[in-house]
Amino acid sequence: MGEPNVGRYKLRKATKKKEQVRAENGEVEQADAVDELEAGAPGPEALDALRVAQDEIAGLKDKLLRAHAEMDNLRKRSQRDVADAHKFGVEKFATALLDVVDNLERALDVEQGNEAGLREGVRLTLDSWHGMMKKFEVERIDAVGETFDPHKHEALSQIPSDEPEGTVINQHVAGYTLHGRLMRPAKVLVSSGPAKADKP
Repeated sequence: MGEPNVGRYKLRKATKKKEQVRAENGEVEQADAVDELEAGAPGPEALDALRVAQDEIAGLKDKLLRAHAEMDNLRKRSQRDVADAHKFGVEKFATALLDVVDNLERALDVEQGNEAGLREGVRLTLDSWHGMMKKFEVERIDAVGETFDPHKHEALSQIPSDEPEGTVINQHVAGYTLHGRLMRPAKVLVSSGPAKADKP
């Protein structure tokens, strides 16, 4: 009977020792964890720096959002301006054309048989047309008597003439430029020089 009791006593003693060791180890680990936390905890200066950095980030985000919104508004405004330019770009030109239309209507109101009045109405209309064209930098090209220039003239034909070869001797339609850029070349007849006598 004595030996089993001694064995149980030793077992209980060993178990208590193990539990005590475990408890001591746990306290040590907990103490180490606390030390680590205390060592890694940010101080007041670090917290202030963090707040400053966060405020700066928030400010930059706000500026970025405002810049995006401003660029989007600018893009939309530019699209509206381009659309308006396409729609109303010829408004001034069209308004100036109204004077020409008025003169044409007056010419049609001339009494029948009054050819002089009709011609005068057409002349006034043409004058107002040319005046309006000059206002918009549309210049007429009159080529008769000039040397043929392929940049301004389009030769319909070349015919013998007393004029030197390459001279424009007749103009079928006038040419026009807009701000110096060719809109339409003058369509012309060009001299090929004096006619050559047929050999006998």
